[in-house]
Amino acid sequence: MTKVLILDANQQPLYPVRISRARLLLSQGKATVFQRYPFTIILKESLSRLKLEQLGFKLHPDIKVIHNS
Repeated sequence: MTKVLILDANQQPLYPVRISRARLLLSQGKATVFQRYPFTIILKESLSRLKLEQLGFKLHPDIKVIHNS
């Protein structure tokens, strides 16, 4: 199953969507092609009007961050 990367109107990454959902957003004029490889679309409207989840990540609590000074 191939997924399409998607960005919101502020260029923040969202969870990848199926090709059929991306095709629907493009045909309805709610998104445009942002990049061809990897294929990425960008939404024209803000997230407040569309029902898509934002992409997030969590860090493992045992990971230590090293800062170079």
